[in-house]
Amino acid sequence: MDGMRLYRWARALKQRGIPVLPDLVRRGATLACGCWIPLEAELGEGTRLGYGGLGVVVHRDVRAGPHCLLSQQVTLGGRSGKAGVPVLGHHVRVGAGAKVLGPIHVGDWAVIGANAVVTRDVPEGGVVAGIPARLLRVDPDPESSWRREMGAAP
Repeated sequence: MDGMRLYRWARALKQRGIPVLPDLVRRGATLACGCWIPLEAELGEGTRLGYGGLGVVVHRDVRAGPHCLLSQQVTLGGRSGKAGVPVLGHHVRVGAGAKVLGPIHVGDWAVIGANAVVTRDVPEGGVVAGIPARLLRVDPDPESSWRREMGAAP
């Protein structure tokens, strides 16, 4: 059982007004997968967790669009002294061990490299890496690049 499936199940139970059980399921996800995804976090449809969500930590106010990929050991959270948390667009890929921190926006189709520490906005189609993360390039047509990588027809 992966962390995303347990998160979705617990969130559906909570939205139906069922007491206690959603929190137990979320705690089960923490024990089984080592991930922390509060039920208040909004992770879009089709969002996946690498390796079942091993070590993924998400702040309760985070919003992520549909079809994102959060690899293992990813942290999406706040920053000391700054109010707000990250907002991810759709089809964002976050590499293993990356930290996305503070009140920032990650644009659609962006790619965050492994172990990057992102503390600034990332434009649509942007590729960032490093500590602190720097913009390496911006894909002029990120959707078609993604489709080529996934083997889908343009």
